[in-house]
Amino acid sequence: MDAPDRAVALPEAVRTRLAAVTHSVLVDARALERVRDRFDDDQARALGRFLANAQSPNTLRAYRTDWSAFTAWCLAEGRTSLPADPVDVAVYLAACAEARTPDGRLALAPASIERRAAAVAAVHGAHGLESPTRAEVVRLTLRGIRRTRRARPRRKDPVVLATLEALLARRPGPGHPGGATRRRDTVLLLTGFAGALRRSELAGITFDDITVRTDPAGGATTLLVALGATKTDQEGRRGHVVALPRGRHRHTCPVCALADWAQLRTAHLEGGAGAVRALLAGAADEPPAAAHRCGALSQADLAPLADGSGRPLLVPVSRHGALGAKAMTGQSVGEVVKKYAARAGLDPDAFGGHSLRAGFATQAALGGAADREIMRQGRWTNPRTVHDYIRSADPLDDNAVTRLGL
Repeated sequence: MDAPDRAVALPEAVRTRLAAVTHSVLVDARALERVRDRFDDDQARALGRFLANAQSPNTLRAYRTDWSAFTAWCLAEGRTSLPADPVDVAVYLAACAEARTPDGRLALAPASIERRAAAVAAVHGAHGLESPTRAEVVRLTLRGIRRTRRARPRRKDPVVLATLEALLARRPGPGHPGGATRRRDTVLLLTGFAGALRRSELAGITFDDITVRTDPAGGATTLLVALGATKTDQEGRRGHVVALPRGRHRHTCPVCALADWAQLRTAHLEGGAGAVRALLAGAADEPPAAAHRCGALSQADLAPLADGSGRPLLVPVSRHGALGAKAMTGQSVGEVVKKYAARAGLDPDAFGGHSLRAGFATQAALGGAADREIMRQGRWTNPRTVHDYIRSADPLDDNAVTRLGL
C-alpha cells in the first residue's frame, strides 16, 4: 500500500472534500462561526488571525500537506479522517513506513512519519477532539517504526572555509547579466556561513533587520542582523542578533558582499533594470588582494532599502539578470548551495542549506573556538549538538586514543 502515491493524482470527489479543509488546518471554522454568533465579525477575524499565527508558516505548510495526505488516504480506504479511529491512524502510519519511491527506496524517513502523526494530532486538537495518536496502538506503531528503521539520518556535509572558497570561485562573471546573481549569491554564501544561519533564517532576512555598526576606535564595520522568530524561538522572545564582522580578505568579507549587493539593489530600486545594467557594465573581477569597500558602508547607504516595508535581502534573479520582488524560499537557498557544489565538482546531494550552518561550527572548531563561542553565534543551547560538528571536524582532536602509544 503506497500511501504517499495516493495523494498525487486525486479523484474529483477527493479534491472536492479536501477543498473544504480550513486554510490554516489548525483553526476550526465552525468554532469561529460560533464566535460570530456570540460577538461580531471583527472579533472573530481577530481571533482567527491570532490562532492562525500560533504556528510558524513552515509548520503550517507541513501540517497542511500531511493532513491532506491523511485525508486522501482515508477517502480512498473508506475511513473517517475527523475524528479518526486510532487503528486507522496506526494502519496509515504503517503504510507510510512501507511506501517506496519508483526506484525502490523507502519514501519517508521516520521523522517524516512522526510529523504526519503530529499533524493528525494537531488538527484533532484544533477541533476540540481527543487525539487518536495518544492511543497505545498508535504509540506502539511509531515505536516499532523507529526500532525497525534505526539508520542514523545522513547529515549534510559542512561547507568549511576551503569548500566556501571553491564555491565562490564558481560564481558567474561580474558583468551583465550574471553579475546580479554573483552579488546575491556572494551575500547568501558568506552571510549563511559567517552567521551560522539556517536556510529559513537566511531566506527571512530583510534590509530592515540589518544594522551597520562602526567601531569608533578602530573604524571596523560590523553588521548586526536581527533574526526575529527562529526555529528554536518561534515567538521571537529572545531577540537573537547575529554579528557579521569584516572578513580578512575582500572576496570572503560578508560586509563587503552586502555593500556590493545593497548598491545593486538601490540602483534597481531607483532606476530599474537599466540602472542595474549600467552599474554592471564596468564591473570586473576583483584581484586577489583587492581593497575592502566595507569601511565606507554606513546605515545611510541602506536607508533606501530599509524603509520599514520589510524588503527581503535575498530575492530571485533570472538568467537574464532580472531581480524579483519576493523573498527567496529556504528551499531555494539550499538549491543555490547545491548548484555551486556541483559546479565545483562536489556531490550536490551531500550539500544543502544546512551545510553553511554546519560549516560554521566545523570551521570554528578547527580554528580552536570554545564550545561557548560556537554556541553563541549559532544560537545553540545544547553542547551535544555542537559536539557533533566538532567530531566531524577532527575526530582525533582532544581524543585519548592518540595517547595510547600504538
